[in-house]
Formats: sequence, structure tokens, C-alpha cells
Amino acid sequence: MNKKITLRLGRPEDAQHIAGMIIMAMTEECCRHFYGEHHSIEDFHRLMTQLAASPGTQYSYENTICAIDDKGRIVGISVSYDGARLEELRQPFIDSAIREFGIDHSSMSPETQSGELYLDSLAVLPEYRGMGIAKLLLKATAEKAYKMGALPIGLLVDESNTQAEQLYYKMGFRHINNNKWGGHNMKHLQLTSEK
Repeated sequence: MNKKITLRLGRPEDAQHIAGMIIMAMTEECCRHFYGEHHSIEDFHRLMTQLAASPGTQYSYENTICAIDDKGRIVGISVSYDGARLEELRQPFIDSAIREFGIDHSSMSPETQSGELYLDSLAVLPEYRGMGIAKLLLKATAEKAYKMGALPIGLLVDESNTQAEQLYYKMGFRHINNNKWGGHNMKHLQLTSEK
């Protein structure tokens, strides 16, 4: 890695950047599933920024590890939380989507479960990819899982995203089962967190 990258926890003032990177991780097509045909990606970004700035949401700065370059710019994120808290942390998103977009996502299947640290979003800016930042963020997430009682790390990867899937397998993740999220077929992968 030729640029100096440091990691730190997210802050409320990072919300706009965190939201943009979560959207990048989700893909615009998945986001459209959540905001519908009568709204825009900008509307969705506003909603996600509000959620990222708030404590007690799945997309909160509280759940975010930020990768920072030598100019202080957020160039990557890892958003993770205790899977046992999914219902509670997801409710603000469901309430906001109903209020802002008139779409009720309360019947969405759970993307995680009790007994795992769920890696909700992992993203690195395109110009910073291939520098080991995703691996750095994954290692920091594994450390978080270990501190929480050596919980395994779980995540969903889109079946069509073979590049990300291969990265996860190289990092030691294994396929657990299949799921559907954001209108896409997903694979649920898991990594045992060990010291």
C-alpha cells in the first residue's frame, strides 16, 4: 500500500460519506428496490445520511469503521453490528422508507441472525481498490467480532459479484446458505473470528 491509510470509528459528521459508500456497496439497482420508481437515488442518499448520522440504526456511524487516507478523506468503510439486534436496528430504516417512499419493507427476510457479527456493508472508493484496504477493514471487523466474544462474521454477497465473493473466500469465509435481499439472490458467507 503506497498511501498511508489509518482506521478510526465513524463519527456523526461522517454520515454523508458513510451513506454514499453504503449505497456503493448495495449497488444502485438494489437501492432502487428500496426507494421505488417514484423517487431518486438522491432521495435515497438523503434518507441513508439521516440513518448514518443517528445512533441505534443498522447504518449508524456507531457501527462503522472508516479507512482514512493521508488527507483525511474517508476511502473505505466497514459497517457491522450484532445480528441479534437486526430487528431493532432495522426498524428506523423500515419506518423511514414508509414515510419517505410509501414502501413497506417490514416483510423483508432477515439478512443475519443471533450469534454472528453481521458485516452489513464493506466498500472502498474505486481509485483506492487493489491496495489492501478491504482486507484491512475485514481484519478490523474480525477484531471487533473477537472482542464481542469471538462471534463469527456473517455477510451477504450478491451471486453475480464473483470478484467480492472470491475476496471473501480468500479471507477464509465459507458458504452457509442462500438468501434473497434487495430483490437479488445472495449467498450468506461466514468467517470464524479467531485471535
